[in-house]
Amino acid sequence: MRRERHHDGFSLVETLVVVSTTTLLVGLLLPSLQAVRQQAQRTLCLSNLRQMAIAAQGYTSVYDGHYPLAYYNRREGMVPYFYAWDFTTWKDWSDATNPNRVQAGLLWMGRAVEKVHQCPGFSGAGNSLADPYTGYNYNTSYIGLNDLLSPADSARTTDVRRPTETALFGDGQCTDGGANKYMRAPFSHPGDTLLPDSARHAGAQGYRHLGRTNVAFCDGHARSWQEIHTQTDPVAKEVLDNHNATNDIQIGFLSAANDLYDLK
Repeated sequence: MRRERHHDGFSLVETLVVVSTTTLLVGLLLPSLQAVRQQAQRTLCLSNLRQMAIAAQGYTSVYDGHYPLAYYNRREGMVPYFYAWDFTTWKDWSDATNPNRVQAGLLWMGRAVEKVHQCPGFSGAGNSLADPYTGYNYNTSYIGLNDLLSPADSARTTDVRRPTETALFGDGQCTDGGANKYMRAPFSHPGDTLLPDSARHAGAQGYRHLGRTNVAFCDGHARSWQEIHTQTDPVAKEVLDNHNATNDIQIGFLSAANDLYDLK
């Protein structure tokens, strides 16, 4: 009498069906999971920006309504100090292995360095390799300025006529993959001439959160912004347009003119 053989496990065809089905399901679920992850990053980024806006309000309450300068340089003996709105950096030449030193910047008035300066959706470099966190920029064209152009004062809260519509902090991004922490308006004005017009794209915004960029305004609220503009100096516009034509993450300005940056 012949005995029938019973095969345990899957046949080759069954295995291929399971693998194909699993691959299909992963392919269907992966975009959804990525979207959820990016949404979480956008939410955390907005929280970071709100915290920076609150810190700026605290700063203005201490310094007679003035916002922190975007940056300035000072030398103490042989040591050059670079004071920026986010971090203060200097060199400790007694440490030959790692002379870079960093502490909380002007915005934080000497308090501990906070991770809120790291955008969760950004992994590129910043202006300074010594900066431990990066990804955000500060309205340097109209509010922060710098000691080379405005040695005495940054803007004051009373100068800002539309605080709900004036950008303070945002998602900075350059076409080289880095993040310039000095936000620039698309067009220069008498108080913002240090940066050549042809390089204004360096202070633009990165639309890296599901096609949007996050912005904190002078009144303290933060929102996700979809509108994007590349109108600026012709050379800078060409750089932006060329980048945007070949990259998923778009880079541009918040408004076609300086409306969302200026104090009017």
